[in-house]
Amino acid sequence: MYRWYGLDDVPAGWGESVVTIGKFDGVHRGHQRIVARAAQLGRERNLPVVVVTFDPHPDEVVRPGSHPPFLTSARRSTELLASLGAEAVCVLPFTLEFSRLDPDEFVRTVLVEGLHAAAVVVGEDFRFGHKAAGDVQLLAKLGEKYDFTTEALPLLVADGVTASSTSIRQLLAAGDVAAAATVLGRPHRVEGVVVRGHQRGRALGFPTANLEMPPHTAIPADGVYAGWLASLDADGRDVQRWPAAISIGTNPTFGEGEQTVEAYALDRDDLDLYGVHAAIDFTIRLRGIRRFDSVDALVEQMCRDVEQARGLTA
Repeated sequence: MYRWYGLDDVPAGWGESVVTIGKFDGVHRGHQRIVARAAQLGRERNLPVVVVTFDPHPDEVVRPGSHPPFLTSARRSTELLASLGAEAVCVLPFTLEFSRLDPDEFVRTVLVEGLHAAAVVVGEDFRFGHKAAGDVQLLAKLGEKYDFTTEALPLLVADGVTASSTSIRQLLAAGDVAAAATVLGRPHRVEGVVVRGHQRGRALGFPTANLEMPPHTAIPADGVYAGWLASLDADGRDVQRWPAAISIGTNPTFGEGEQTVEAYALDRDDLDLYGVHAAIDFTIRLRGIRRFDSVDALVEQMCRDVEQARGLTA
């Protein structure tokens, strides 16, 4: 799997390719269908598939301060795209100058001169060029001009919800990780480094891995969840994996104000994960966060949470 940062990284001898373009945040089921179609075309034409995406997020450049939460890390997205048949990911640095390319300049610079596109596959809502002036009809016309075919796939609707990164963010903000998983095609995952917290969980009999995550990570709503905790290797692959009860919130019983994301690996009090890169996968929300009148009442509820999580991850 190749990962190029900018068109200058594309090898000089790179030949024709099948290209798909988008932000691909989350690599959800709609994205998966588009990449799978590109991969099918690649097999039919014996051509490699290149996924074109952008960094930073275009919204942040066009409207500073509007950066949406990331559903997947760059590494995770690359891994998922590779599993769908992509041979290369080309990350285009999204700058103000780049945003001002008109549709024809975008197509000529990126698709024709940069990646030698023989076919382009996108979603039906794809827009490109300065002020998003280009649509799929214009892309098809430019394809005729520059000798590549264009396919625009309809948006995927899953259980009445249009598969989009925006809809998934909304579901996560509401704590509905089960519905988010339906649109994603897998549980939502957050990644980070395990750091030391207040260690109250250990004192209460439920030692947790407290994750410090990169900025703009899409974190579900405060609450208690069932799911999985995994340690990761240097390439982001799971090393070990444990069913878990997960807490997101500010620990109101102890009067704390900082949000934490922490996971208790069920029935494990022997894990030393400090400094380890880890991931949490969310299966279902068990309850909201609330303040308890005593530590004993909190521990009783935590025991019930753990039993419920055990039943849902067995």
